Amino acid sequence: MDEGQADPEQYREIYERTKTIAVVGASNNPTKPSHSIPRYLEAEGFRIIPVNPRETEILGHKAYATLEDIDEPVDAVDVFRPSEETPDIARRAVAIGAKVLWLQEGIHSEEAERIASESGLTFVSNLCMGETHWMLFHEGDG
Repeated sequence: MDEGQADPEQYREIYERTKTIAVVGASNNPTKPSHSIPRYLEAEGFRIIPVNPRETEILGHKAYATLEDIDEPVDAVDVFRPSEETPDIARRAVAIGAKVLWLQEGIHSEEAERIASESGLTFVSNLCMGETHWMLFHEGDG
C-alpha cells in the first residue's frame, strides 16, 4: 500500500493488530526521524525494538544487529534504510514471522513489495508510520 492507495481503515487495522515494532535503522540522533518516530510510537503504546548494528542501546532499549537476533515475536518491521537495502530486509522480515513490512516515507522497492506480498505480509511504503498513526488517531485533538 502506498500513500493514497489504501483506505484509512486498512491502516487503522494495522495499528490495532500491531503490538511490537522492530525499527530497522533506528538512531540515537534526536534530530533524525529514525529516532523521533520510534519514540512517538513507543509513547503511543507500541513496544519498540531497535535494529542497528552500530548501536548497543536506543531509546533505552537493547539494539539488535539484525532482525534475526531478536528473541521475541515481532508484528511489524518499520524500515529507515535506503530502498536498495529493502529486499534483504523483506526476506528477513519474512524469516522472523513479521506480519507487516512498512517502508518509511521516501522508500519504495518493487522487489521488497513482491517478497513481502508473496509471503503474506501487509506491505506499506513511502509513508511515515508515526505521521500516519497521528493523522488517524489524533488529528483534530486540537
